[in-house]
Amino acid sequence: MKTPRTALVALLAGAALTACAGPGTEPAGPTPTGASPVTSQPDPGPSTGPSIGPSRPDPTWKGGPSKPPGPGATTLTGTVRAGVEPNCLLIDDNLLIGGPRDVLTPGARVEVTGHAEPGMMTTCQQGTPFVVESARRA
Repeated sequence: MKTPRTALVALLAGAALTACAGPGTEPAGPTPTGASPVTSQPDPGPSTGPSIGPSRPDPTWKGGPSKPPGPGATTLTGTVRAGVEPNCLLIDDNLLIGGPRDVLTPGARVEVTGHAEPGMMTTCQQGTPFVVESARRA
């Protein structure tokens, strides 16, 4: 009766010690399938495909139309105010996306031309996104 109980205790102790093996402990050889274990992720390297995500506006752009406003463009005039999140600027309930930041400063009265993008996701948590095509002081 003592032998099966001793064997069971030894088996459980071995299982517990095996489970406690810390990270960095490498197996002695290949896995049962014959494959070597993966120890690191490959380096993605430089991306050659199209960029995913929003593009940043050119901070050197000084305002004024770089091209005529497209069809459906809207012009807003008002005073720029800071949003609740950093670097978020609004006119009324429109969140200004892009545009020259030297012209679009909190407290400045401006005229912006662009178009609303209500489906655009932002981190600003307020306002309807309005993509600025041009901006000037009013």
